[in-house]
Amino acid sequence: MRRALYLVLLLALPLLTQPVLAQEKSKLPSDLQPVPEPPPPPPGFDLNPALEPQVTITTRGEDKAEEFRVGGKLYMIKVTPKHGVPYYLVDDKGNGGFTRMDNPDIGLRVPQWVLFQF
Repeated sequence: MRRALYLVLLLALPLLTQPVLAQEKSKLPSDLQPVPEPPPPPPGFDLNPALEPQVTITTRGEDKAEEFRVGGKLYMIKVTPKHGVPYYLVDDKGNGGFTRMDNPDIGLRVPQWVLFQF
């Protein structure tokens, strides 16, 4: 039964695509204009380069370590061994204690923003 359904769908597919293929290019408007440049950012909007992560790549023996820093503070290290799967050391709480994660994109990650700093 399934095989017959697939065969009918396979035969009907060219009939369904003919209207799309039959469209003429002459139906496009002749007064097309290029897309204008985007406007500049609003005043007060600062693209702070200090907030971009700085990556430092070092080699320790046969392993490669990529250190990620924002504002000079180390928050993540990606360790790539010569033989094996890369893993991450992540400072979740910002206290300098690193936790090993095999994949940093697993599970629910709650946003953690610094609101006040004393």
